[in-house]
Amino acid sequence: MRPARSVKPFVVKPFVVLGLVAVAATACGAGTTPGGGKVRDSGRGADQGRARQVAAAWEGSEAARVWRDGYHPLGDPVQLPEGAFHDDADKRAYLTQNFELRGSLPDAPQKKARIRWPGGDSLTSARAAYEQLDRGNAGPALTVTGARLGDMTLLTSRGPAKVPAWHFTVEGYDTPLKRVAVAPSKLPAPPVKAVSRQTDELGPLAGPATVADDNRTVTLRAGHGSCDDGPAVDVLETGGSVVFSASIRGVSDGPCTADLRIEKVTVKLDRPVGDRMLLDAFTGRPVPYEQPGSASPSRS
Repeated sequence: MRPARSVKPFVVKPFVVLGLVAVAATACGAGTTPGGGKVRDSGRGADQGRARQVAAAWEGSEAARVWRDGYHPLGDPVQLPEGAFHDDADKRAYLTQNFELRGSLPDAPQKKARIRWPGGDSLTSARAAYEQLDRGNAGPALTVTGARLGDMTLLTSRGPAKVPAWHFTVEGYDTPLKRVAVAPSKLPAPPVKAVSRQTDELGPLAGPATVADDNRTVTLRAGHGSCDDGPAVDVLETGGSVVFSASIRGVSDGPCTADLRIEKVTVKLDRPVGDRMLLDAFTGRPVPYEQPGSASPSRS
């Protein structure tokens, strides 16, 4: 992304993704915030002032109240059939989002969805849920023969919840593939502005987050260039939020190719996410979630 050090690889422009590599970000040090949260340093030593600013802006804000009252999924909106996958072709079909419909799909029932707590948005149709799955157009495909409305358990910003889901019958599998049938709540306007300029010390996360079943392991995506030692993600944990600060390690001068490389960075928190918000220090916004195989972040 830069022929020399002055051009930063975090610049949000069209780029070429050269690799998607799993990297572990390990906590190497700790400090204490005024609110009692811990600063966990993954080794880059990024300035935590911005993370504290973001955490303080969200704490007790109207945006935080709206966010906590809503439905914001933190887990995968798709639950695979038992035993998936039978072979590499089926796995490839799922990862490339290549499905084939042989049968009819029901319309959305004319009722409100219930997500364990009162309220909820209208259900999406089985067709809309199917189209979220089927975005590929080449190679092997998984065949769907029908669907019925049911539910599935999903990790959300308010903890595990039973969420309405379409159960798709997939040819060759005894149990259904489930896909969430209700859209997430609209994100509130953040109470803090994004940073105006990105640097090696702080830039935006390059992609969304996933939270593992243990509710403590968070996997994010961060960008870096071709003349450095890769990305790092520092963590600020407070009682109400977890703020992630993305930076670049070991940047060197010299001629570089104009590439933005994306790597997965896995962070183990000191305690479970619970109902805490996951925030990006650079943007000041909640970190979105992306379903596997999707080309862009998804809010459903």
